Amino acid sequence: MDSTRVTEHPTSYERPQGVDPTDPRGALLRTPAPGAGAAALPAAAAQARAEGTPGTTTPSGTPGPSGNGAGGQPGGHGPGAAGSDPEHSQPAAAEPGTHRPRPVPESIPVQPGAEERGPVSARDRRSGQNPPLGSRPTPMRRDGDRLRFVGAATRRIARGMDLDEIVMGLCRATVPTFSDAILVYLRDPLPVGDERPVGPVVLRLRRTDRIPQERDSEPGFAQAVLPPETPELSELSSAIAELCEVRPGGALAEVLRGVRPVFADAPAARAALPELLGEEGQSVVPCGQRAILAPLRGRRRVIGAAVFIRGPERITFEGDDLLVAAQLATHSALGIDKAVLYDREAYIADELQRTMLPETLPRPTGVRLASRYLPAAETARVGGDWYDAIPLPGSRVALVVGDVMGHSMTSAAIMGQLRTTAQTLAGLDLPPQEVLHHLDEQAQRLGTDRMATCLYAVYDPVAHRITIANAGHPPPVLLHLGGRAEVLRVPPGAPIGVGGVDFEAVELDAPAGATLLLYTDGLVESRLRDVASGIEQLREKLAATAQLTGPDHPPPLEALCDEVLDMLGPGDRDDDIALLAARFDGIAPSDVAYWLLEPEVSAPREARRLARRALSRWGLEDLTDSVELLVSEVVTNAVRYATRPVTLRLLRTDVLRCEVGDDVPQLPRLRQARATDEGGRGLYLVNRLTRRWGATRLSAGKVVWFEVTRP
Repeated sequence: MDSTRVTEHPTSYERPQGVDPTDPRGALLRTPAPGAGAAALPAAAAQARAEGTPGTTTPSGTPGPSGNGAGGQPGGHGPGAAGSDPEHSQPAAAEPGTHRPRPVPESIPVQPGAEERGPVSARDRRSGQNPPLGSRPTPMRRDGDRLRFVGAATRRIARGMDLDEIVMGLCRATVPTFSDAILVYLRDPLPVGDERPVGPVVLRLRRTDRIPQERDSEPGFAQAVLPPETPELSELSSAIAELCEVRPGGALAEVLRGVRPVFADAPAARAALPELLGEEGQSVVPCGQRAILAPLRGRRRVIGAAVFIRGPERITFEGDDLLVAAQLATHSALGIDKAVLYDREAYIADELQRTMLPETLPRPTGVRLASRYLPAAETARVGGDWYDAIPLPGSRVALVVGDVMGHSMTSAAIMGQLRTTAQTLAGLDLPPQEVLHHLDEQAQRLGTDRMATCLYAVYDPVAHRITIANAGHPPPVLLHLGGRAEVLRVPPGAPIGVGGVDFEAVELDAPAGATLLLYTDGLVESRLRDVASGIEQLREKLAATAQLTGPDHPPPLEALCDEVLDMLGPGDRDDDIALLAARFDGIAPSDVAYWLLEPEVSAPREARRLARRALSRWGLEDLTDSVELLVSEVVTNAVRYATRPVTLRLLRTDVLRCEVGDDVPQLPRLRQARATDEGGRGLYLVNRLTRRWGATRLSAGKVVWFEVTRP
């Protein structure tokens, strides 16, 4: 005989699986199939038990009187047994898959008529009778709904990383589940850490949300979930004040100092709301327990306030809702405080990183430079990548690029120390391998785990040669004038900070018109590709870019850097990127004049004669008088103390440059000669008649140079 299983499915608001309790669409309205009404099913079950219909079962799945279970067999409990009374029978375990309706949260509106029916209790499900009119969910069930809502809302607020996301998470979690509208005020400016802002405390309206007029039209969601928007709530955005100054000792200051949320009908709130919202804004806020004023307190001070509002079509707030508002305000304030601290720390670290990089690149003779720096992603944008270009004696230039391992303010600070050390070592005119050796020693002095990679290159525009030493850095790429891109074969070496290793330097040709590209590993390495694949892709990108301008014209340097950065994909910003491009123009041999002068008394006279002849050959006779005077003064100072031959070199570029070298390490110093002094006026003349001048100490002496503007 076939049996029929009867299971209750009363009308209830049940959220579908996976739906956030703070979803603005509210609860899912679940309705039983036609012909199986909520009230008819329990009544039918009760009638079947009374008549002893064969083959029927109880809602719990226990066989009826005609079954083989406890319903009517000798070994069971018959209708006359004590266990047959529904008031005293033990409830059976629910079957898997049996629908167990949840109580309606008080913050979710119910369908018309549901209030008269009331919730169905466990006893009502057995008896099939409706509870008395006007009954409501028990306090325990209401507390459970509040706990579930607070848990979901705090998780949503905690997902925010910045200030706007946290405030938006508070608004979206609150409206419409907890309130019909919310106003969020924050201090302007927001205090950071232990800062003590000067001046009055000012609150600015950061965001206001209310139930939208449009209803969710997604199938399966009840349109009655969202209460209708009232005219008062629709006027909130235009009526409330956007700026409020908290008066010391005022009502608003007292409420904020108290920290705890209060109802709008509390004496303190009645005086504080007009001060916060303005007279016009306070008039549109519902009176009584339809509004809650909750201070937002961070770790050290109050940083704002939130106002939760319910319209007249909704039940009023209860005492336990103050605890809910307090939890929302606390989590939001702590999240805002954390976001402000993070933004300030990221700003300081970013500024530290950028101030340690060169603001502008120098313009050395015979080479043009361009650079780019890109921070990493927002989660780890502070790194230790750096680049530098340092002018050296003899019109040479040092090109440096490095990368300190790690992403933190410590990495940026170590980067600044290593860059300063590299500049100091470059000023001593040490070979590239010696510079890396001293950087390695400096990194070990900074700490045992201070690791970095570095590539140091020195370009000589007169010799058209470049000397490179590498310390664990990706190799540079040389783009020739014809469009061929070549990865230079440079010994990789060990990273700086390892200690006890030697570095090797190689000298390579640097033809005029070629472009050298130095970069950090963030350009060629990411989660989507390894270093070797990235370097090959970079080489192909440079070659393809060079083909656009033809074999006789190199691509513009700035545009080339932009094209190189365009090869980065969406997942290629795991690390910061430093890029330094150098276009080798060189100095032609016909624009260089070089002599050796013995340290004798006749050396200044010989220097004047050689300089006059070179200027005549270059067609610069207009500079003869001034250049002869300047050369004579500098050579005289050199031969006075030198023991080895003095070098004299003239370079014709966009300016006329003169370099005089000797074996005396002491640098000349400009001083004001007295009226009775016979000497001490040579450098004064050099300072007045030249475009610029300087002196650089070498490993075996010094070089004094000056530049004169060409007519």
